[in-house]
Amino acid sequence: MSDQCEEQEMEAEALEAIFDTAFEIRSSDQPFVWAVKLVPIDCGGDADEEEVANHVMVNLIATVPLDYPEVSLPQLDLEIIKGLSEDNKQELLQLANEEAEANEGMSAIFAVCEAVRGWLADNNVKGLDDASMHAQMMRKRKEAERQVAQAAQQFESQKKLEVMSQAEKEELEVRKRREEGTPVTLLSFTEWWA
Repeated sequence: MSDQCEEQEMEAEALEAIFDTAFEIRSSDQPFVWAVKLVPIDCGGDADEEEVANHVMVNLIATVPLDYPEVSLPQLDLEIIKGLSEDNKQELLQLANEEAEANEGMSAIFAVCEAVRGWLADNNVKGLDDASMHAQMMRKRKEAERQVAQAAQQFESQKKLEVMSQAEKEELEVRKRREEGTPVTLLSFTEWWA
């Protein structure tokens, strides 16, 4: 058995331990095909509660090539379970592929799952699959409001950094003066000696 095959099997075991029943091995022959059901809010396996709390759900399908993870990236796809449009699927698939590329050379499926789950958590609202103009306008407005709030938060944190940096500058000046001390001249020496 190759090291890569062994590493893939260990990753499958780890994913099964982490995701429990949400993880499924769709093909146990190489190339492996794994599926992970991802939801924004984990309800501990309670299907009714999960249905109420989560407005968006997907299955992440990973086809694992023979030379993964050292050489190749997994081939990723998404199956929409609930609440997403085709545009959302493409955006989410792009995010998943970017995360896989960021973890190139390492086991990446868990990191991809976490990135997808984060996106789902940020977008866990009803009606993302509604393609009407009104729904699109409302989503754009809500996104604009979120961006304004995020920009305001960044501005406030930047102000705090500037205030802290000013205090740090003053501290640095005090330390510098202490290190330099008072220059000794003949006059200051005689005053001190007397």
